Amino acid sequence: MAKETQLTDLLRPVVESMGFVFWGIEFIAQGRQSMLRVFIDHANGINVDDCAAVSRQLSAVLDVEDPITQEYTLEVSSPGMDRPLFTIEQYQQYANHIIELRLRMPFEGRRKFKGQLIGVEQEDIVLVVDEHEYLLPVELIEKAHVVPQFKD
Repeated sequence: MAKETQLTDLLRPVVESMGFVFWGIEFIAQGRQSMLRVFIDHANGINVDDCAAVSRQLSAVLDVEDPITQEYTLEVSSPGMDRPLFTIEQYQQYANHIIELRLRMPFEGRRKFKGQLIGVEQEDIVLVVDEHEYLLPVELIEKAHVVPQFKD
């Protein structure tokens, strides 16, 4: 978590200076080959050229600052329809949507939840799963994403 905070502090200003929304990052340390995935967004959407431009800028900053000691792959991407959720503001933005999440440790005997995100209370999210309401601390959430809803 400390590494992700360090990388966010380094990369957010670069992304935002280019006119994009810094949505979040995933840093997956996998032995010798790690993955740094940076999610960007924009009101007009994101295309491949946007990702390439941001990738070039981030690569330059990462080469100079060198915050990752092992080999890694940088990937710049749109959050997509099943967008991951990283911040309390993003959870608020997606209130009344169906989300899936995995906790860092079990809560009431389980780590995986899928249900309707009702909203946010301080640093907790309110999630309804099978008519049972859970109050889950955001800091316990390992990974969460919106489940795309398709209209007929």
